Amino acid sequence: MLQPRSFPFSAAVFFGLVILLLLYTPRSNILRDYSAHILHSYSKMEMTHHVEDVSNSTLGFQKIFAVGLPERSDKRDALALISSLTGFKVDWVDGVKGESIPDKALPYGVDRVQLWENNLGSWRGHLNAVRNIVEQGITTALIVEDDVDWDVRLMSQLQIIAHGTQALQGLHTPLDDQDIILDSPYGNNWDLLWLGHCGEVFPENLPENFSKQPGDPISRKFVVHADPTVPPPQHTHGFQNFTAEPHTRWVHVTGGPICTFAYALSLSGARKVLYDLSVDHLVGPFDNALAGLCRWGRDEERLDMKCLSVTPPVFVHHKAKGRVQADSDIQGYGGDGEVRSEGYTENVVWSARDNIRELMLGKDMKSQFRDTEVV
Repeated sequence: MLQPRSFPFSAAVFFGLVILLLLYTPRSNILRDYSAHILHSYSKMEMTHHVEDVSNSTLGFQKIFAVGLPERSDKRDALALISSLTGFKVDWVDGVKGESIPDKALPYGVDRVQLWENNLGSWRGHLNAVRNIVEQGITTALIVEDDVDWDVRLMSQLQIIAHGTQALQGLHTPLDDQDIILDSPYGNNWDLLWLGHCGEVFPENLPENFSKQPGDPISRKFVVHADPTVPPPQHTHGFQNFTAEPHTRWVHVTGGPICTFAYALSLSGARKVLYDLSVDHLVGPFDNALAGLCRWGRDEERLDMKCLSVTPPVFVHHKAKGRVQADSDIQGYGGDGEVRSEGYTENVVWSARDNIRELMLGKDMKSQFRDTEVV
């Protein structure tokens, strides 16, 4: 049985201090060294297949889709800029306004009055991206919302996450074993990777899993200790005790996340989502329905849904400077004309959106938490 794995960050104290010094020096010219240093100590222990592929122009997926309303040119401008500066490309899928969806196109079980028009539009925009995957036979795709942000070290984070997803699928092998062929650097045996959310619970803490033994596969985790891209505990938001586990990130079986800032689907996963959230029925807003599919559809007698999550997430909603009312196209707030003078993103240390000028000019990276100590 696969045991929970810990990231062997400090094999030697001196070497570990050198790594920390390099990782915490906020210089743009060491960004490319982040993965080299941190993954070197990891690869001494065990081999993982093709994780370097996450550094390509689609982050190791075949496609990246961004969902957003066409009229939100402000969001498209910003996402195009930060994805270019980070080194990857997105293809746009137009968002949908709920009132444009006729009653006869609604899935079984939908009450549009209770669900709200904006939630209907969000659901249809995401489902159009999912349908693209199915129609085009795309092996894997990342779907992001148009207001997401990430750490400028995203590619290095994803290399470590790929180690984790492969570990949870049992794909770690000795260095001389080259027989496994992977369709994805994240492994072959997954349907959904939940990379961006508002908060997530570990599945063993859900009521239906209370009776399961501690060694049950549902509680497996890949733990990244002393992760410099995780904010200090007082600035880390979610449902875990980040004070007890500071600067820690987990790759784990999905429990019940909220929000769909970013998630990846395999072709098999996209087919299951299109079936369960459209063709067969729909229950609730898109993010809740997707979480329900991962939670209740994991049994083989249902859809055998295989979902993995990253907590804290690596993609997070950005609250841009300007009118607060512009934050969301689903929820209405800030109607009193409130204006935000400075943008921010939860759970991200070196925000890509906050470092646009620095990335373009090769300047020092700015942390969002300058007043706190590093690990």
